[in-house]
Amino acid sequence: MALAFTDMTALPTLAEVDILVVGGGTAGAVAGIAAGRTGYRTLVVEQLGYVGGTQTGALVTPMMPNQVEGVPLNGGIDAEINRRMNDLYESGVWSDGNRGWFNPESLKWVLEEMLLASGAQLLYYSFFEDVILAEGQVVGIVVTNKAGRVAIFAQRTIDATGDGDVAVRAGVPFASGDPETGVNQPFSVRFHLGNVDLQRLAAFLRSLGRSEILPEAEGSQVPLLHTAMVWGRGWTLEPLFQQAVAEGVLLPEDGEYFQVFTMAGRPGELAFNCPRISGQVDGTNPWHLTQAQILGRRAMRRYLAFCRRYLPGCENAYLVLSAPLVGVRESRRMVGEYVLTEADVLGARKFPDGIARNNYPIDIHRPTKDQRPGLTRLPPGEYHEIPYRCLVPLGVEQLLVAGRCLSATFAAQGSVRVQSNCRAMGEAAAVAMGMSLDAQIPPRQVDGVQLRQKLIAQGACL
Repeated sequence: MALAFTDMTALPTLAEVDILVVGGGTAGAVAGIAAGRTGYRTLVVEQLGYVGGTQTGALVTPMMPNQVEGVPLNGGIDAEINRRMNDLYESGVWSDGNRGWFNPESLKWVLEEMLLASGAQLLYYSFFEDVILAEGQVVGIVVTNKAGRVAIFAQRTIDATGDGDVAVRAGVPFASGDPETGVNQPFSVRFHLGNVDLQRLAAFLRSLGRSEILPEAEGSQVPLLHTAMVWGRGWTLEPLFQQAVAEGVLLPEDGEYFQVFTMAGRPGELAFNCPRISGQVDGTNPWHLTQAQILGRRAMRRYLAFCRRYLPGCENAYLVLSAPLVGVRESRRMVGEYVLTEADVLGARKFPDGIARNNYPIDIHRPTKDQRPGLTRLPPGEYHEIPYRCLVPLGVEQLLVAGRCLSATFAAQGSVRVQSNCRAMGEAAAVAMGMSLDAQIPPRQVDGVQLRQKLIAQGACL
């Protein structure tokens, strides 16, 4: 239940700003940078002690590819971040042009310094509690931190919480989960292993006959490597997984999804895009998130035992860290002025108010027994656009959403949820808020075509 402005007299005011960004994750950090650069007073509120969200807290590296013929589809601040990380040798460039094989720990401080340089302020260790409404407009939020419950007032607010927390509290309609089953996409609880002899591991993977290895890559002093295993998909590690299950090292579900990468800036380490957690996967349910961490750490121990026993180069590996954040692929999706659809994605539809370009496939993680397609790709060389209207929620003013909680169907969200697009949405939302303040109009009335032109002038590829 949202709080009325008249209810706030008993709460101390922590800050009054022009643009408030709630959540400093993949979309929110970039929204903060872009908002700070408008010159308006900007504050980013984040529940953790660092920005980057799933990139840095859920260890989601590398970025998934979003380019055509080796050329990234989104420029702007997304490209700026990648260039900085490439120049620092903290993010490698894969053979397809994906510039985001990054070190999550380094991304924390790169984003933080970009935010501070933009003029934005940061407030860590503060949890969004409620929204403050006045005559159908979002005018602030209530946060809880070590100082207690405090109010933050803002002329404009960007919900970059990932789950649409602010928008939902303000009464925005939303959808969640697969419309056929009601179930959300699976979680992942990622982890890193260290003390790995990457040269020996790469040689072993080559010996199996299928390898994805770049001995040298731009932006990395670490060889870039990828391997995976999913039951019945022809991966060369499958016989080893079958043996490990037979010998009691792994459970059958451990072979439903296994994926490994190396990272620039972290020699001798492997980043795991697993274990994948299915079943109870509502990213807004704290019991589900708790269970995911418990099950995830159990699975990590099994994967560590597997790597030590069956993968040359990993005999003396150890667990470097497990992700403090659960990787949530999909939860609440707000209903906005436009709902992006599967037909828009696969039809490569362009929009006059397009603010981001995408050709990442519709990527639905399904259980092995589910025979519906998991990956559905766009036509070769094609891309679609995300319209500004997908960031404009229904039913409330002075609020935009950015990131995976945009207005989209379940299938369409499964395509556009990747990091490059979330960054582009964060930048677009912030620039739109600056235009809204300049003209003293609600963000709903911002001309999306003019917004697109302003983004292009600032380096976006549109």
